Amino acid sequence: MSNYNFRLAKLADKENIITFLNTYWGDNHPLINDSRYFVHYYQNGDSSRTELNFLLCLNNEDEIAALCGFIPSCSDASNIWVSIWCANKKEKGSGLELMSQIAKVTDASYISCNNIRKKVINIYEFMGYKCFKFSHFYRASITVNQNVAVIPKDKIMPFVSGDGYLKKFDSFEELSESFCAPEFATPYKDNDYINHRYFKYPTQKYEVYGGMLDGVCRLVFCVKRMVVNSSIVLRITDIIGTHSLIPQFGNALDNLLLHADVEYIDCYCFGVDAETMERSGFLERSEDDEAIIPHYLSPPLIENIEFYGFTQSLEGFNMFLSDGDNDRPNLI
Repeated sequence: MSNYNFRLAKLADKENIITFLNTYWGDNHPLINDSRYFVHYYQNGDSSRTELNFLLCLNNEDEIAALCGFIPSCSDASNIWVSIWCANKKEKGSGLELMSQIAKVTDASYISCNNIRKKVINIYEFMGYKCFKFSHFYRASITVNQNVAVIPKDKIMPFVSGDGYLKKFDSFEELSESFCAPEFATPYKDNDYINHRYFKYPTQKYEVYGGMLDGVCRLVFCVKRMVVNSSIVLRITDIIGTHSLIPQFGNALDNLLLHADVEYIDCYCFGVDAETMERSGFLERSEDDEAIIPHYLSPPLIENIEFYGFTQSLEGFNMFLSDGDNDRPNLI
């Protein structure tokens, strides 16, 4: 019998949640202390929303002993990503008990998490989750000098083919007329999620392209364009749709490189195999690779970074850089 009670948070809990996290997390976390991100991630973009995307563990005095934020990937919140997870160490066992209750209390059928620390993988595996490491793929320009990445010449791939082309969607309305997110995807990201995450993000901007094949939008590529050390870098932060079709757009992605004088394109993901990406013109970076494809670019930190995550089942599962609460500012 647990000594704790569990429930979803309400708007009235917001101040206590912020105070708790500033006390026990303690690094002025931007998701908590910048209201733009708190509203975006934990109130679904609506500051007046009465329910918060937090699960609370309460002690016998009705005080927060532990909490866990979560982020829905679809309108009915049946698929969620675990976000910030924090416990008062004096409340023994509260954090683990909280995580054991997350599916029951949220009624989520699928739970995963982006960007966990390598040293706590064993904790998530103890709880029954499947942990994994992201693959990191990159495509360097043949014509643009390297000012950011360090890529040996023998790792610059030749041009590739592909019958598809990219159509830029400047608004969600344009996208919704051409694309309906596939329900078979795991996790399921619906069109409302695409709108919220990529068209309504409070700060950084994304370019959203439809992968058009035979006149039909088969994939959606979400891209972040960054200017670093006088170079342009493109980061594919999400690909939604049938991933086996990505090679059909290798030539179209090459055109993005060439027409904008881009130094390189990169993509962190799990669930898309290296052969598919290689046929699309991308190489996979290994941990001991000669190539250095920096993740932190503002300011640039010229080193390779590995990402890890967890999920309930690896079968049919995929994850990209901007899933969950990743790919956002780390400082206020």
